[in-house]
Amino acid sequence: MKNHTFIFDIGKTNIKGYVINDLGKIVWSKGTSNTPLQDNSYPHADLAKIETWLIATLKEANQEFQITKINISTHGACAVLIDGYDNVALPVLDYEHETISDDDSEYNNIRPPFTETLSPNLSAGLNLGRQLWWLKTHYPKEFATTKYVLMYPQYWAWRMTKIMANEKTSLGCHTDLWSPVADNYSALVNSLELAGAMPPLVKAFDSLGPVSAEFAAATGLTQDCLVFPGVHDSNASFARYLGNQIDAFTVVSTGTWIVTMCSEGQAKNLVETADMLANVSVLGQPIPCARFMGGREFDRLINTFATDSNSIDKTSVEREIALNNFIKPSFAEGSGPFQGQTGEIIGQPRSIAALATVYIALMIHHELNLLGADSGDIIFGSMGSKNPTLLSLLAQLRPQQRVVTSDETTGTVMGTWLLTRWSDAKLFPVEFKQIESLNILGLEEYAERWQAIAGV
Repeated sequence: MKNHTFIFDIGKTNIKGYVINDLGKIVWSKGTSNTPLQDNSYPHADLAKIETWLIATLKEANQEFQITKINISTHGACAVLIDGYDNVALPVLDYEHETISDDDSEYNNIRPPFTETLSPNLSAGLNLGRQLWWLKTHYPKEFATTKYVLMYPQYWAWRMTKIMANEKTSLGCHTDLWSPVADNYSALVNSLELAGAMPPLVKAFDSLGPVSAEFAAATGLTQDCLVFPGVHDSNASFARYLGNQIDAFTVVSTGTWIVTMCSEGQAKNLVETADMLANVSVLGQPIPCARFMGGREFDRLINTFATDSNSIDKTSVEREIALNNFIKPSFAEGSGPFQGQTGEIIGQPRSIAALATVYIALMIHHELNLLGADSGDIIFGSMGSKNPTLLSLLAQLRPQQRVVTSDETTGTVMGTWLLTRWSDAKLFPVEFKQIESLNILGLEEYAERWQAIAGV
């Protein structure tokens, strides 16, 4: 097969390039770290280093494979300001920069209500609108030179094609800039005086155009290589299943953040103070979501509380339950449905890993209840191999639904790839494996006691 697709995947800590053939198989990959620059201004993305790596990686991949399509997935809460000379107006702010939200009473005065944006008020720069307000306030001269605002995936698409565009999945991921229900920009765009700086909107599954002559020369690509506009990474993972037209499903994305995305959820169920929000699918539709920093909490628990064992099996779990050991949320400040509560270990755990696994399962179960995700499959990716006990616990807690894992450990990458052939998405079905319950003794009663402790 001569035709291959290159996926450029920018995560918060790592960057990867993948080559995928026309059967949907990854045949080549390469990665590097993604470390923000720390200089005299503020922590920001190292755009020059990333672009140098991208060009070198594409050149290397194209020497072995014929690259005919390119697509991009990136983390959210990121945009690039471009001036009238096609230069970056200000360094791309790192959304974890805490001082962004140190004194933002002025921003909160212009911030649209949750009912308009379905975007909760988040810490640091997790609301992209807050980042833009902070830059406008602290660097007014440079901000005033802004001619275009590009979401992060579309910035890289522009670097490859010289075509400017924006796309809804990145605009709609807790930015404060988009109204998912109205399917349009929020009032904040006018408040920031950026309405005229937004390029045309395009669909994630439509080709943006061919690579520019300059980019083709730098990488060795042919000038008929098509570039797609790119997509927000969580939405790419969701698109993998949306493209297969599964009737009802919920995707649980795991990592530092555990994000639950429900295809059949209702926006009316969303509660801002519970860290619930709506993302926007590649079809432009609101996706009700709930999230908490489950990966970070698990790591903190393991690293903070030493126990005799770190086993995570049925015996270890049943022992923690029998001993009435509990974890009260939360061990990650500023996120999740129990914000403002201080985490606490109740009892004397024998295996903190087993107890933490039960805790994370109960948290996911609670988030599914908050979303009203009571029907359809609950889909996990790589967590099935990393912590199968967690999934078996959830299967027992939700007997009315199937808990399944996909055979793919790179859902974001495959979703991004699928967008380059969206009309044929059904030709690439996902294979699922159903997770069975371990029939843990006393789990249901334990869950009720935990809910009382957590304040559900």
